[in-house]
Amino acid sequence: MLDMQTQLLEAQDIRFGPIDHEAHPAIESKWTHDADFMRLMDFYPARPLSPAMVKKQYESIEKKMDEEKNLFYFTIRAREDDRLIGKAMIEWINWANGHGWIWLGIGEVESRRKGFGSQALDMLLRYAFEELGLHRVGAALADYNEPAIGLFRKFGFVEETRRREALHRDNRRWDIACYGLLRPEWDALMAKGGVK
Repeated sequence: MLDMQTQLLEAQDIRFGPIDHEAHPAIESKWTHDADFMRLMDFYPARPLSPAMVKKQYESIEKKMDEEKNLFYFTIRAREDDRLIGKAMIEWINWANGHGWIWLGIGEVESRRKGFGSQALDMLLRYAFEELGLHRVGAALADYNEPAIGLFRKFGFVEETRRREALHRDNRRWDIACYGLLRPEWDALMAKGGVK
């Protein structure tokens, strides 16, 4: 059960926030020029986007959030200065079965490998299980994304299915593995004091 004293949308170093349509498109546009980040975040071919294209994506995301009610999108911001460093979402929610898919990424290069991804995943799972009442969450990860695989496993995710050679990168075929975490597994981890 969620401790009401726990900040739902804040962690030690980061917080979740809404999209800022004026400031964020230019920042996220720069991330799309980072092919390494794009290949970790998405399975589609990496391509740079202009700030105007990113702004259109934001408008589409917000429309989907309002109309379909099965997407929760958060910006990840550094608490020290509120700068945008990444994004996180729960999407494709099947309310009847209590299942959703999660995605997150730290786009700002200087903010990677500092524990912000762990804090964001912890908050995202808390939100999915405690606020939305989901029973299970899934994540699809490319086999070459070893940092993300390690992070999700640390949080108790287990590999459930594998799409063999479903992804083509640099003249090589990669598997996409789907990982899952159940609410009772999350509860057991929290009862032991959470992720260390």
